[in-house]
Amino acid sequence: MDFEFLKYLILPVFGFLAGFINTMAGGGSFLTTPLLIFTGLEPTVANATNRLGIWIQSVFGFNKFRTMGYFPVRMGRVSIIPSVTGALLGSYLATIVAEDAFRKYLAFFMVIMTLVTFFRPKSLKVAEDLEHGLKNTAVSVLVFFVMGIYSGFIQAGVGFLVLAYCVMSGMDYIRGNAIKMFMNLSTATLSMVVFIYNGKVMWLPGILLGLGMASGAVIAAKFSVKAGNVFVKRFVSAAVILFAVLLLVTE
Repeated sequence: MDFEFLKYLILPVFGFLAGFINTMAGGGSFLTTPLLIFTGLEPTVANATNRLGIWIQSVFGFNKFRTMGYFPVRMGRVSIIPSVTGALLGSYLATIVAEDAFRKYLAFFMVIMTLVTFFRPKSLKVAEDLEHGLKNTAVSVLVFFVMGIYSGFIQAGVGFLVLAYCVMSGMDYIRGNAIKMFMNLSTATLSMVVFIYNGKVMWLPGILLGLGMASGAVIAAKFSVKAGNVFVKRFVSAAVILFAVLLLVTE
């Protein structure tokens, strides 16, 4: 079979898997970015093209959570400006900071923040949205700004951080995933403008990847609601351990 045809065939297939993982937990870009490089793209072009896939996935994934009534509107409104601003700064930092060093720190914080979610008091009432109050709003603005920086810098794995914060704020994993999809959509939109302007996006691979990721996102959104919070929590924990190890052992 011709490799040119084969690579375009596997992009939506692996995109579906990555979109499912991204929506349920996070870390799908750890699969898709190396895959794009394997198909012959330069690393920077693969990174940019992967953002197109994430953008398409996030449009469909966010809309699915929203139509099912699981999108926390107040948290979404608070998150958008700081996360997009942080993503802009992160995009700049990506030009001056070594990515390898940053990945090691991410692996550490992924595990620590996920473990913290296990110690959230079981008696704490599950919140459907951000609680009103200056303190809660200020903390969320700061946290989403920092996560936005990371999203603009590397992006892969930011979903774990978003989920950890949402759960520690009192939300369940399903609503946390809805916020994650919304943040990915916001920051990916900004990144896409930068990458397209600089001619880094390969449209056909990105669209094929994105169609697969969008399909995976829609199915994962529906599945996560049916499976329930406990299953999603276990899925996230397994994904965190897997990708944390991957970050530490890969060069």
